[in-house]
Amino acid sequence: MNKNIIKKKIYYHDTDAGGVVYYANYLKYFEEGRTQYFETKGIFTEELLKEGIAFVVAKAEIEYKKPVRYKESIDIITGIEEIRNSSVVFYQEVFKGKNLCCRARIVVVCVNKNMKPIRIPEQIKKLWRALE
Repeated sequence: MNKNIIKKKIYYHDTDAGGVVYYANYLKYFEEGRTQYFETKGIFTEELLKEGIAFVVAKAEIEYKKPVRYKESIDIITGIEEIRNSSVVFYQEVFKGKNLCCRARIVVVCVNKNMKPIRIPEQIKKLWRALE
């Protein structure tokens, strides 16, 4: 299965009062991972928006395993689990070294400018499937 990995350093603003990454920030990290995944496949959000196409999160399942702290570095791993007619299921993981810290299953839906679900354009599906 094809995946993309980005590296991120944890800054003070990422953490809570205890110096541990605030749980909601993982949603931001996963968004960064999906954005980078799209871009490495030649799919750019700003171009899609000009065409009246967007991908929005419909469901997020997150499992927190180990804490990540201020000044540590993480790897955000993103891959596709399943491509459907109008949605795609991403699997995402955060590792600190070899330790799994967090994992998620995120469902994004392809929508038009009125936020109504539409079929994922074939050219996008082809880019994703060519690399599976």
